[in-house]
Amino acid sequence: MAKRTIIYLFRNDLRLHDNECLTWAHSNAEHVLPLYCFDPDHYGKTYQYKLPKTEKFRAQFLIECVSNLRDNLKQKGSNLIIRQENPLQAVKDLIERCKNSAPVSALVLQKETTKEELDVEDGFKNLCNEEKITLKTFWGLTLYHRDDITYKDCLVPDVYSAYRMKTENHCTVRPLIDEPEKYKTLPSVKEGKLGDIPTLKDLALETFELHPKSCFPFKGGETAGLGRLNQYLWGTDHVAKYKETRNGLLGQDYSTKFSPWLASGSISPRMIYHTLKKYEKEKVKNDSTYWVVFELMWRDYFKFVSVKYGNKMFFPGGLKSKTIEWKYDGELFRKWCEGKTGVPFVDANMRELLHTGWMSNRGRQNVASFLVKDLQLDWRYGAEWFESMLLDHDVTSNYGNWNYAAGIGNDPRGAYRKFNMIKQGKDYDPTGEYLKTWIPELSQLPEDKVHCPWILLSAPKEYPKPVLVAPEWEKHYPKGMKKSSKPPTKRKAGIDFYFKSGNAPK
Repeated sequence: MAKRTIIYLFRNDLRLHDNECLTWAHSNAEHVLPLYCFDPDHYGKTYQYKLPKTEKFRAQFLIECVSNLRDNLKQKGSNLIIRQENPLQAVKDLIERCKNSAPVSALVLQKETTKEELDVEDGFKNLCNEEKITLKTFWGLTLYHRDDITYKDCLVPDVYSAYRMKTENHCTVRPLIDEPEKYKTLPSVKEGKLGDIPTLKDLALETFELHPKSCFPFKGGETAGLGRLNQYLWGTDHVAKYKETRNGLLGQDYSTKFSPWLASGSISPRMIYHTLKKYEKEKVKNDSTYWVVFELMWRDYFKFVSVKYGNKMFFPGGLKSKTIEWKYDGELFRKWCEGKTGVPFVDANMRELLHTGWMSNRGRQNVASFLVKDLQLDWRYGAEWFESMLLDHDVTSNYGNWNYAAGIGNDPRGAYRKFNMIKQGKDYDPTGEYLKTWIPELSQLPEDKVHCPWILLSAPKEYPKPVLVAPEWEKHYPKGMKKSSKPPTKRKAGIDFYFKSGNAPK
């Protein structure tokens, strides 16, 4: 009798720990065939404005994640099949190649929530029906399991605080899933090859060196993610000060930096939670340790919101289906992307993103507010740029937060929430150290004037004039200083060549 094989398609769950798909596969077949696909669709163009969907920073991080996953599987006596093709085609091919030696009895994968991933799942449903094999999915995306939250069909409230309080009071985080006791070997695959992990060049992306000022000098992969968790808690106790430092802008340790590993599934939110609970028991429990869980619950919330609202998260009017006449100005958008708006707090954050793939949470809130509330550009410009550039892009968190910033999502204040770029800069970078780190043109300005250089008669000529000056900024100028002039806001109709070419700005 031929031995059975289960194919496990890894997607956003690139880990061995706390992995129900992996454990189920090894408990239900004689052979397990782990598979990861570098899907060409993920390295194409974004839907609306045709930007690169996955730029070099996240691509390199994913390459490292997959490489580490293969190494960890090999240490357990298994391995990882790599394909650079559509996952449906890759699975079809493997089913065919296994038929004479160890026929495939099931395909297992982690359940996702958004359209592109659900379309893939629908394709597998049809394939498995045709091949008369089992399709098994497990929920592993969130801290709280989807089946455990107290909302039927994930119809969560439209305000986060209501969701959080009810969930905290009535739900329990499940224990970690045990790793398989024994890892099953791969089957003999007819004319099969394991496949090579692609390079950036193979993915048609530029190679790069880590920027010396990067706040994220870490590698991708489960090993590095667990190492960061251990270091941030037990190694340094930085977690005990997280609430006080989380709005920082410079350095590795003002925030947890867990998000890239969470986005790729290289670390599970439950692993963070249970490790944190052990830390609280053995060392300290305070507002800061709670706030890490608070942020994990925000991440959960956006995933459940995407289940509730489906594709509305991606529409111009967002979750609230608002009718807003967004502007389309390719030149303004390019200046925003390149960090050349002439507004230092915006530009410093955007340059950090452009050169490192990272930006702080405080920076993300501000540059998003500037794009949609000051420039009044279509929020999808920003969402797609973040999707392209961010190391830690997570589709529901990214688009959920952009809905929030644009006043079309889950923010109770909606259109009334608008950040003041000068006040925010002074509050979170009072000496201008962060601005001068990323905008060397301003390095010689005194700290009380670096946030608004246009007020100076001797403003640095190499730094651009602001694309606009909001009237509410003036009250935060240095005492005795007044604005010298209000530059006109140049607006052009339509989208310029940048979007037609799809090239990232240099």
